[in-house]
Amino acid sequence: MLLNGEAPDGLWSGLRALLQESGFTVMLVPDAASVTGANGQTDFADRTVSIRADMDAAARVKTLGHELAHVRMHDPDAGTLTHRGIGEVEAESVALMIGAAHGMDTSDYTIPYVSAWASSVPDKTPTEVTQETGERVRRAAAAILDRLQTDQIGVGDPPALGLSEPVRDFGATLTGAPDQPPARLDVRTL
Repeated sequence: MLLNGEAPDGLWSGLRALLQESGFTVMLVPDAASVTGANGQTDFADRTVSIRADMDAAARVKTLGHELAHVRMHDPDAGTLTHRGIGEVEAESVALMIGAAHGMDTSDYTIPYVSAWASSVPDKTPTEVTQETGERVRRAAAAILDRLQTDQIGVGDPPALGLSEPVRDFGATLTGAPDQPPARLDVRTL
């Protein structure tokens, strides 16, 4: 499911500027057929990043963040990418963190995408892939966010990363009349 709606102010221009600093040209292309069925594509040989113009601004900017992550993390000359599935997990996870820092919820698209690509890595479970890529993703996203001159609501960390220990139990109490929406929901962790 592609993202709908507008992009956060200044995010497209900020991400595009970072790509230009890396020597890449950003191009809008008409549709998925122009990028082999994808939403975006990075061509390291031509130093171009192509993004579908037929998506809403929110989807375009999330995709631009994804492609910037490829540029920052997966230069074929550096030899850092061992499997395409790992690269896609990393790039989409960076895009999720960039979006989260700007108030965007990309999870409806990102979770199935990351899950599918993580499942494609031989001899690793999807959990192992996401755990092994986590620190690289965090560092790449933080480096990008540090360079953006945009209003951010955090560093893109999902809420669970702020927990110092695992949550062992969850309790909730609803108050209110049985035939009405709850007047109050009290939530506690045990």
